[in-house]
Amino acid sequence: MTFTTLLSIDKLNTFYGRAHILHDVDLTVRAGEVRALLGRNGAGKSTMMKAIIGLVKPAGGSVRFAGKEITGHRSYRIASAGIGYVPEERRIFRDLSVMENLVVGTQAPRPDVPHWTPEKLFELFPNLGSMRDRPGGKMSGGEQQMLAIARTLMGNPSLLLLDEPSEGIAPKIIEEMAYAIQRVAQQGLTIIVSEQNLHFASLIATSATIIEKGAIRYVGTMTELKEHKGIQAEYLSV
Repeated sequence: MTFTTLLSIDKLNTFYGRAHILHDVDLTVRAGEVRALLGRNGAGKSTMMKAIIGLVKPAGGSVRFAGKEITGHRSYRIASAGIGYVPEERRIFRDLSVMENLVVGTQAPRPDVPHWTPEKLFELFPNLGSMRDRPGGKMSGGEQQMLAIARTLMGNPSLLLLDEPSEGIAPKIIEEMAYAIQRVAQQGLTIIVSEQNLHFASLIATSATIIEKGAIRYVGTMTELKEHKGIQAEYLSV
């Protein structure tokens, strides 16, 4: 990567109507890093993801990607710049087959980032390879989540945003998905994963940021967080 810092967020503030959601949020993500954004339900994790990809317009602050200001840009421009976003709702095309979903997500290769093809993704997600002609609406929740990630990777992003990927997924599928994301990360892709599930996040992330009531409360390595039971109890326990 040309840039040591791939994503830089400075003093980000967002509102939903009169409700102040994110409060002066700062976040720095280095190229090749896998960072977990952790917090309870409603802490502001999804809002931060949406602010990065342009689905929520910031009321103040700055979002810079690969050295360029993207604050307030339209989502399609941000995606074209190299940010891939997998929303919590997945939003696959339910009437299209697995292969057709992948084709829809295709963008041109980018320099210095992995180039994904359907065959590479079928190696990464073997379940998808065995059902390439199956409509997305006739797949399990875990299979749909894998398809959503695979379709986003077909855009050859420099940065992958995963919003609550383990939500509502069977434990066996969670382990398979974690292994696949590990392999993606090993190829140098930068990843931010929003999660409530500390176990799942610890399988894939090396660094952690905790958000609570729209403000950053903790930044450190995943190893440090796993050893800090007090922080876990204060900000992550339900």
